[in-house]
Amino acid sequence: MIPVRCYTCGKVISDVWDEYKERIKHENPGKVLDELEIKRYCCRRMLLAHAELIDEIAPYE
Repeated sequence: MIPVRCYTCGKVISDVWDEYKERIKHENPGKVLDELEIKRYCCRRMLLAHAELIDEIAPYE
């Protein structure tokens, strides 16, 4: 689950997550972030470094 806002600057980043996730399968992640107008390095970090762990953790609840 991607955070709704960037931890550093507070910009909403969750609204681009689905499109970003689909497009990086076929394109360069840096180019995709530029086209989605994610310019700040703190926001880019949030998307680039995110790891989907919910599917791995859910069976243990």
